[in-house]
Formats: sequence, structure tokens, C-alpha cells
Amino acid sequence: MVNIRGFIGQSRRVLKLAKKPERKEVWLTTKVCALGVILIGVLAFVIHLVFIVIGFHP
Repeated sequence: MVNIRGFIGQSRRVLKLAKKPERKEVWLTTKVCALGVILIGVLAFVIHLVFIVIGFHP
């Protein structure tokens, strides 16, 4: 049970230091994630087209 008390104490300390992100930070994170999703989608589409062109269509 000693480890649980230590964990709770450390968790409280982290929560005291944590702060809510500002709107600007949330917006930047959203844009970066959306850009990543779009890039992965475009890459998958290009790979799919390449496979169709070379005749390796499942």
C-alpha cells in the first residue's frame, strides 16, 4: 500500500503544476494533427494508384 500512497502524492503534485492549454495551443495541435491525417491519406491514395497502374490490384 505504500506504493499507492506515493503514486497518489506524485499525481497530486503533477495535477497542481498542470494547466489548461490556451486556445492558441489547442488550435495549433488540431492543425498539426489534421495535416498529419491528410498527408497519410494522400500517401495511401498515391500508393493505391501506383498499385493499380502496375496491375497489382487485389
